[in-house]
Amino acid sequence: MKKIIVNLLRFIFAAVFIFSGYVKAIDPLGFTYKITEYLEKFGGFFQSFDILAFPFAILNSSLELLIGIALLLGIYRKKTIILAMLFMAIYTPLTLYIAIFNPVTDCGCFGDALVISNWTTFWKNIVLDIIIVTLFIYRNDIIPFLGRKIRVIAVIFAAIFCVGLSVYCYRHLPLIDFRPYKIGTYIPEKMEYPEDAARDEFATILTYKNNANGEQRDFKLNGSTVIDIKDNTEYAFGDFAKEWTFVAQTSKLIKKGYEPPIHDFSITTDEDGDITEEVLADTNYTFLLIAYKLEKADQTHSAEINKIYDYAQSQGYKFYCLHSSLNEDLIDYVQEGDAKYPFATADETTLKTIIRANPGLLLLKNGTILNKWHYNDLPAFDAPLAGSKLGKVQLNNAVGKTLTAAGIFLVPIIILIGFRIITVRKKKK
Repeated sequence: MKKIIVNLLRFIFAAVFIFSGYVKAIDPLGFTYKITEYLEKFGGFFQSFDILAFPFAILNSSLELLIGIALLLGIYRKKTIILAMLFMAIYTPLTLYIAIFNPVTDCGCFGDALVISNWTTFWKNIVLDIIIVTLFIYRNDIIPFLGRKIRVIAVIFAAIFCVGLSVYCYRHLPLIDFRPYKIGTYIPEKMEYPEDAARDEFATILTYKNNANGEQRDFKLNGSTVIDIKDNTEYAFGDFAKEWTFVAQTSKLIKKGYEPPIHDFSITTDEDGDITEEVLADTNYTFLLIAYKLEKADQTHSAEINKIYDYAQSQGYKFYCLHSSLNEDLIDYVQEGDAKYPFATADETTLKTIIRANPGLLLLKNGTILNKWHYNDLPAFDAPLAGSKLGKVQLNNAVGKTLTAAGIFLVPIIILIGFRIITVRKKKK
């Protein structure tokens, strides 16, 4: 019975690490953005590590995935469990800090696939801590699926697979798109507020200075009285005004309401101002070239992008490049890439969310995302889109791609397991 429980715990821990590592491995840029967000929130010298965010994102997700795989296969049991314990020893106190001080609202432990609260993340880690300590104590009860001679092959292959998966998704697009801007999304619908949706609730905070000692305190209104936020003392407003002098008034969010999946999609041009509704209501095709920072954009495919713009012009389709860069960076980008297409500005975080490429290409019609391409996968447009597959919704076959990735990994592993079974049987004979 003990061995059954131990191995059940081993599979649970492995499944969590494999899932967590996988959803971050297939979206290395998304995880990089999350790490960068952490560094910015922590501030100070932490921001100097910004350049290491991308390699760390690949290393972290690969290590997490590798730990899960090794534990699933039952190989290098002691070393794997110790590595997992070190992993948890770092992330458990980190998630406690995040839960208490809330520097970010989403820890990113499961990427965009599963968003949970910071406190939920911490308690999840506590459960994993208990499991991994239990596995360390009873590690000899873990049943291995691979023998000593071939386990090194499995580890090397798994490591190459994990890193290769991230590199592939970086050079193309994530195998699965968990974000609200996935292909087939009707953007206006994702921007709507349901009639019965709760709205944000704010409290008016009044800052006053004491006339006697100059101390500044924050108060909140309560009808004809004011309440000291610090010690909850209530004052009649008439008497209060004689002793305190008004300094400032601010609004504080006290209860977060409903937030639609897409809440910050806005496109602005210098010539026409806000053109968001115009773009989303356009019954014709619209190309959106997404480059969240023009100074960081890959320019090796500028000629292809310029050809697509010329094609759009010839077919009567709109084409905009959305960015969040300064004007001097825009000028440099235009000169380097000989860009003739119009530019518009949008929120940087929104652009990073829309597509994991800089630049990436989006095709819209009637506010619906028909397709999107990484700059390494730009198609050749030569015929009108109305009669082409490129002009129709091209849904991402997430299940098929995941199964393909799983097959690439599992087939060699199954062969190794089969080899071990044959070897054991021969020894018994």
